[in-house]
Amino acid sequence: MKKFLIKTTLVASVSAMALTGCSSTTNSGVIGSDRQQLLLVSNDQVMQMSAQSYNQLLQEARNKKVLDTNAAQLARLNGIARKLINQAEVYRGDAKNWQWEVHTIKSNELNAFVLPGGKIMFYSGIIDRLNLTDAEIAAIMGHEMAHAIREHARERISSQYATQTGIGIAASVFGLSQGQAQLASMAGDLGIARPNSRTQEAEADKIGLVLMAKAGYDPNAAVSLWKKMQSASQGEPPQFLSTHPSSSNRIASLQALIPQVMPYYKK
Repeated sequence: MKKFLIKTTLVASVSAMALTGCSSTTNSGVIGSDRQQLLLVSNDQVMQMSAQSYNQLLQEARNKKVLDTNAAQLARLNGIARKLINQAEVYRGDAKNWQWEVHTIKSNELNAFVLPGGKIMFYSGIIDRLNLTDAEIAAIMGHEMAHAIREHARERISSQYATQTGIGIAASVFGLSQGQAQLASMAGDLGIARPNSRTQEAEADKIGLVLMAKAGYDPNAAVSLWKKMQSASQGEPPQFLSTHPSSSNRIASLQALIPQVMPYYKK
């Protein structure tokens, strides 16, 4: 009975917050952006957390002398980024005013990400070891930009916050011990480096395809990219796949989406 009451309280708490915290971070009517999101924490709060993590990473890379060591590679990434950023306003007009940055880290890791606010990081290994074309780089960058544009990290943090708030209410009402409450509220690292949900990944795939197609990159490169990633995962799984699981289903979904975005590319 106590378990049922706790569960009911959690559901009621989260539902009440969802009623006041559901909105969308992007324009409606664009492919991949019509879902309402639970946004209980402010964008400014997420930006602050993100900036702190990003600046720490940059400083560590500078200290190790592995930041932006290949000028030609950095210029290549900046060129691709500019084309993609120019298309971001189709989803949200304020994106063009973000303080976009592109950096590289010299490392054999197969990894890349875009943090909230437009902080783009590529590890040299993902470009060199997979021998990525510009279009395949655009597929990665567009997908990662989509996570930032849709504020998926903010959404995951909000979801965790809702769960913890509900747990706090349950602990107060039903006398859960501190240990029980801590165990129940354990949820990783606030969503910044945790695996994205299937829903978020599907959105990022769709939005990323639109961005790259409108920027003039063949969306079929997204399929060839994930095939390369799938092959790379046969040995030691790449760091990139810790938050972006690869699968045959994903490749099939991308192939099914391509006809929808191909007109953007052809135009």
